[in-house]
Formats: sequence, C-alpha cells, structure tokens
Amino acid sequence: MADISFHALPDGRQIAFRHIAGTGPALVFLPGYMSHMSGSKAVAVFGWAEAAGRECLLLDYSGCGLSDGDFADGSLSRWRDEALSVIGAQVSGPMVLVGSSMGGWLMLLTGLALGEKLAGLIGIAAAPDFSEWGYNPEQQALLASGETIYEPNPYGPEPTPTHARFWQDAQENRMLGGAIALNCPVRLLHGQEDRDVPPEISLRLAAALASTDVQVTLAKGGDHRLSRDGDIALLLRTIESLT
Repeated sequence: MADISFHALPDGRQIAFRHIAGTGPALVFLPGYMSHMSGSKAVAVFGWAEAAGRECLLLDYSGCGLSDGDFADGSLSRWRDEALSVIGAQVSGPMVLVGSSMGGWLMLLTGLALGEKLAGLIGIAAAPDFSEWGYNPEQQALLASGETIYEPNPYGPEPTPTHARFWQDAQENRMLGGAIALNCPVRLLHGQEDRDVPPEISLRLAAALASTDVQVTLAKGGDHRLSRDGDIALLLRTIESLT
C-alpha cells in the first residue's frame, strides 16, 4: 500500500491518510466508529484501486488509528470537517464516498458538503441516527447529563465507550426524520444477520434519500462487519459497477 502521510489541521492536529493518484471518480473510504484505515474493507478497497489504476483516499479520524487527538474529543461534526479538509487537499475531481457503519452516517454529512463533486455513495451497514435508535432511554439520559457509557465490545477485550460530546453532537446531526437532499447514485449493502445495525436502517435511509437511483442489497448470513470473502467481493463488484 501507499505510504502513510499526514495532513495538518489549523490547530496543529495531524490526520493520517493514504492517497494514490489515478483515474476517477476517486474513492474515499470513511471507517466506522473506533475503526481505522487498516481495516479489512478499507485495505481491500485501496488494493482494488491500486490494481485498477483508480484514485483512492483512506484516512483515520482524530483519536483513531495513527491520527493525533483523543477519541473522547471526537464527534461526527469534527470528523466530517477533518474528512473534508483532507479531501480538499488531496482530491480535486468527482468522488464516490464509501462509508462503513458510522462512516455511512459521515458519508451523508460529507456528501452534502461536497455538492457537485459527489459522484456516488456506497454504504456498508450504514448507521445514520444510531444515537437515537442505538441506545435505550436510560443510556440516553446518562449521555444527556454528560456521562460516558460503556458497552460490551464483541470485537475486542475492552468495552466500547460512548462519550457525551459525541452523542450530543450526533443528536444534532440526525437525518432519517426528513428528506436527505442527495441526488447521486447510492448503493447500500447490509448483512441480514447484523445485530448492531438492523437492516431496516438501510431501508429507511433509501426512503429518505432524494435520489431515485438507490439500491439496497442484503447479504444472507452477513453480520455487521460484512468482512467475509464473499462480502468483500460484493463490495468490490459494487464499486466497479457504480464507478
């Protein structure tokens, strides 16, 4: 893979990214919550782009992976702005955003800011509005009062934190309650056995999008990660067909 580079933000934070030049539209991968650009799906997308001579950009949000910062300071708005800053410095032409889980929420927020440069969206178990449907009333009350909550992590030994700063910002960025003014082609991939983000969320997102070119694909037996060999192959076929 291409070497890791760092993008300096005005406050001095360094955002880690990988970028390769090539034909367009460029592929920009947005990882999920507490994830990073070394995950299996991001690596697969970057490898496909290298082999196909396509432009591709991966990045780590602040507080994640190799980027500066404290995860507790992270929020959708902060990470959206970081992504836009790196994109603005590295990608000049049209682009397709590929968002995984929380990255699927970020791809919507980022896409709205990109305007005519947005050529398409590919969501992988996209999770818009999970601050609302992903927490019970007791948890939401704790977060609203400024507390941090911790939940069991099925993917590692340490519990998963949700900080009040993140939750409160996320609540201000909910999208499924109204129309989402994005008119580009959209492909939404979702595992039928996803226990973290119900497949219904992709259907709700499809209905909320203004675009008439929206397709939802359910992967039988697929879990939230959608990282089986067949799932990765589906993702790469989707990228190839859309771009």
